[in-house]
Amino acid sequence: MSTNFIISNDRQARETATLIDQINHALSSEQVLKSIVEGLSREVIDGVRRSLTSEKKELSEVLNAYLKAKDGDFELLKKRAGNDLGDFLIVARITNGWSQKDLARKLGLREQAIQRYESERYRSISLANYMRVARVLSVHLSADFLPALTRDWRPTFEAPPSEVQKVLKHARTNGWLQDNDESDENAKNQLIRYVAEHVEMHGTPSLLRTGLNVEDHSEDWILLSWKAQITRRAKAIIDRDKVKYRPLDVSWLVDLVKLSKLDDGPMRAGELLKEHGIILIVEPYIPGMKVDGAAFLVDQIPVIGMTLLRDALDNFWFTLLHEVGHVILHYRTGLAAGFFDDSESMQVDELEEEANRFAANMLIPEELWSRSPARIAKTAGPIESFAEQLGISSAIVFGRVRLERKNYAIFSDKIGRGKVRKQLLPTTLGDA
Repeated sequence: MSTNFIISNDRQARETATLIDQINHALSSEQVLKSIVEGLSREVIDGVRRSLTSEKKELSEVLNAYLKAKDGDFELLKKRAGNDLGDFLIVARITNGWSQKDLARKLGLREQAIQRYESERYRSISLANYMRVARVLSVHLSADFLPALTRDWRPTFEAPPSEVQKVLKHARTNGWLQDNDESDENAKNQLIRYVAEHVEMHGTPSLLRTGLNVEDHSEDWILLSWKAQITRRAKAIIDRDKVKYRPLDVSWLVDLVKLSKLDDGPMRAGELLKEHGIILIVEPYIPGMKVDGAAFLVDQIPVIGMTLLRDALDNFWFTLLHEVGHVILHYRTGLAAGFFDDSESMQVDELEEEANRFAANMLIPEELWSRSPARIAKTAGPIESFAEQLGISSAIVFGRVRLERKNYAIFSDKIGRGKVRKQLLPTTLGDA
């Protein structure tokens, strides 16, 4: 499946051009940028600036490809579509010089039907209807078998029986299945089909980032099962609430951190994120997983998944801000492939390190931490006072102290153990 974003109509082109102008204005005016990043630390602001520069570059390329196609030069748009069958039909319509309304008229459909097909990249259309659209667009379809030794693809991998059984038990416990009373054999088949459909719709990146540099986890069936469930839940919210993400909108980050001071802060965090176009889904870890959190795209909307592997406030807030960092900093430079983060890993690549610094500086700005007596405090008083000064949960500062001193025996009663899962499980944030 193509992960490239393409513009399919004039309305999207106008919206993209407006966003490019807004980003240009922000990058060229310190006053405008300051209003967007008010209250953020210098390191976070620098990261936002780099992210906006990448966003502007990508959007400019997307818009240029569409405008050139409108003028009769379709090469850039075809290149962006790649081999994606859904994108190919969109490019074919633009190549014919037809609007969505024109294509709908020729097919005897409402314009809204074509808009829906294209928004889904023709993923839900039947084969017969796909071929009908292709014929109207003068698209010739063909298929062929490649010799076994020259194939550059593999069929859907076999699900290991032991892993299927493990996921099945988790699925029954956590309400994944349509009918929890059906036989194990039918339930297993449902699960296998479920993951296979996810791979077909959303792909399985050959390289998933897990904190241990970049490794091949394309056949990690447990991880893919977890991701498939998060994607299904997130897509239901995206479709229902018409969620939109605006990369220029970052002023709310300060408010997110302040929520940590509230008893129900983790619950409120999901609501705030959704208001700003990011979906947070909490799905318990499947035994054997080491992933604390993940960030990836579903229909160009950022989705954060969390396992709550460790039920403590300090871990929750750092993991959440780490994944938010991926969204803010890496929306165009890795989020399409996805980040699957294991907080136990000691070896990280450049993008993971950027997300770590983002989280650390959002929670406790380095310029304040470096001269705070809380860093060397042996008692709780100075640490709690520093947290009060910052307006954040003291659990976050106690967690930072334990991490820096590499002494997890100290302040173990101060990091908010047992205060997250009871808020967030089994409820889905934003899914009420």
